[in-house]
Amino acid sequence: MPGSIKDRVAIVGMGCTKFGERWDASAADLIVDAAYQAYEDAGIEPKDIQAAWLGTATGSTGMVLSEPLRLQYIPITRVENACATASDAFRNACYSVAAGIYDIVLALGIDKFKDSGISGLGDGGSPGPSHAMVAESTPPRQFAMLATTYFSRYGLSFEEGKHMIGRISWKSHQNGMRNKNAHFQREVNMETILNAPMVSWPLGLFDCCGVSDGAAAAIITTPEIAKGMRKDPIHVKALQIAMAPRDGNFNTKYDFTHVEATVRAGEAAYKEAGITNPREEISMAEVHDCFSITEAVTMEDLRFSPKGKVQEDIESGFFDLDGKLPVQLDGGLKCFGHPIGASGLRMIYEMYLQLQGRADELLNPGFPSRQIGNPKLGLTHNLGGSPDGCAIFVGIVGLPEV
Repeated sequence: MPGSIKDRVAIVGMGCTKFGERWDASAADLIVDAAYQAYEDAGIEPKDIQAAWLGTATGSTGMVLSEPLRLQYIPITRVENACATASDAFRNACYSVAAGIYDIVLALGIDKFKDSGISGLGDGGSPGPSHAMVAESTPPRQFAMLATTYFSRYGLSFEEGKHMIGRISWKSHQNGMRNKNAHFQREVNMETILNAPMVSWPLGLFDCCGVSDGAAAAIITTPEIAKGMRKDPIHVKALQIAMAPRDGNFNTKYDFTHVEATVRAGEAAYKEAGITNPREEISMAEVHDCFSITEAVTMEDLRFSPKGKVQEDIESGFFDLDGKLPVQLDGGLKCFGHPIGASGLRMIYEMYLQLQGRADELLNPGFPSRQIGNPKLGLTHNLGGSPDGCAIFVGIVGLPEV
């Protein structure tokens, strides 16, 4: 339909490095690794790339990408949109192909923090315009407010709420231990999660994702060209971004039980993709689980769970790898890791592999399969910022015929 990206572009190649404390690799090494995986997967050479979009929270120009990949003298655009950075780079690359400007482009996300002295997500960055009011706080405190308000609104005791968000982290570790590219690859039992040191009440150590090094890349082209490149291209069905007003900490009516920008972006994505019942129609999802409560609230904001009822779905295993709607199949931010500029493309990479039936290519030896049965549509979601003011991305990819 006019104004829609649905089925106007295809992904024909992707690559993703191992995430973690990559003392063994420079940022350039990670870029080359992810890009050449994508080239090989697509069956192309560097000379075939007509333009590129770079997502990174660090660096200053497109030369961060052009120098290690020797992509000189072509357009390269650096994109930054907080934790939605890689998704926005992907979105811009897709629109360039859909507009008919380019035939084959590259989107790549990269960040390398562990040897730069950065160990957390910082204070949210620039406060914005000089007239803006900005609360002095940390990310754990900002997201802990979601948890305390949600528990209160829906009548959960501390023990009930803590077990609900703890099970989210337990699930992520169950999935992450099967993924040989994940930052954290070991099972963690519920007792350990529930009794871990408190970071910002009620969020404990295992309710918080880590910050990692890593890169991910995608090759994007038209559906017509894709047919001649591989038998299993993946189509983009929706790409939506919503910006929230930065007013939650100063508006007494602000509802800290959901993120309105996620609701708005999700509804726009469903409309673009022609989805009316996401709980039944979406096969799987990778969402922004920077903290465990974020995933819980997002399940309701995306209409995967009824309002106030996500506890039932979490505790019943609805979102487990073998559940009706698997979420964080690769371990999510919690276990795969979170290089801010790469995470969005890492999410799309998991959807891409699952839709092609190739997820077990990343299976840790000796573990049960990661591949789910017969997926049709995959959703990815990023939250850049804090609940009271954020950039939200919601994208949907799927099989050509869906």
